[in-house]
This record gives sequence, C-alpha cells and structure tokens, in this order.
Amino acid sequence: MRGVINMGNYRAISKEVREQVLNRIKNDGISVAVAAHDAGISTKTVYTWLSKVAEKEPGIIENNKLKRENQFLMVLVGKLTMEKEQDKQRGKK
Repeated sequence: MRGVINMGNYRAISKEVREQVLNRIKNDGISVAVAAHDAGISTKTVYTWLSKVAEKEPGIIENNKLKRENQFLMVLVGKLTMEKEQDKQRGKK
C-alpha cells in the first residue's frame, strides 16, 4: 500500500494515510475495522491514533456511533410511517 513503508518489524505510515483513515472514520462514519483493513494497518494502530486525537477532539468514536444509530432510526421511522399510511389507505377502502 502507498504510504506504508516496511522497516523490518516496524512499518512507518505516512501522515497522508493517517489523515485519510481518521477522516474516513470521523466524517464518513465507517468503522475502525473497515478503515484499518482498507489501509492495510492494524486496528490497534488506528485506536492509538484516535486516542491521541481524542485528547484534542473528544467524542469521535461516540459521534460515529450516534451517526449510525441516527441512520438506523431514520430508516425505522420511514418504515413505520409507510406502514401507517398503508393502514390508512386500507381503512378507506
């Protein structure tokens, strides 16, 4: 992968790759596991980065969790609204 340099047992990861991974987690709401896998790095590395960022910007992981919950609830509300409208339509017939 570009941005990852093997140095024996140690792999240097470029600043660009680090920023890309953290931005995907923060802005796109993808999981740490997916972001780490896509970048070819360990989840432990990503969690280490997140802990350092959390000192400056608390709540990235919590924010992403809330985004996913919000998406789920929006879908659920949409389904319930459709069912209610269908029930109303059946009642008119």
